[in-house]
Amino acid sequence: MRLLANENIPLNAVRALRDCGHDVLWIREKSPGITDIEVMELGHREKRILVTFDKDFGELAFSTKQPPVSGIILFRIPTISSTYIAKALVKVIESRDDWEGHFSVVEEDRIRIRPLTSL
Repeated sequence: MRLLANENIPLNAVRALRDCGHDVLWIREKSPGITDIEVMELGHREKRILVTFDKDFGELAFSTKQPPVSGIILFRIPTISSTYIAKALVKVIESRDDWEGHFSVVEEDRIRIRPLTSL
């Protein structure tokens, strides 16, 4: 899967996703400090699903005319440790194959998914 890891995704999680065979472009490596709009534009150009902890992307997906990324997975899970986050992200991302084209909110006990086209 082609993923775009936002700056707030820890290195352990990026490595774990890459180790599972995912093509992960990490904002901290590619373009640290770019704006959220620029992150969205990069995800759109690169056809990548954004993985983030930043709730602002939900608002951007709903309220701007920016072309959406291929999908957004917003994690709302406890950030106990980078190891915990890495395991959780891998488990959740590999649990489905329909992330593309959706805005998804991942909580500890549920996943809410909505088509981006309905935004």
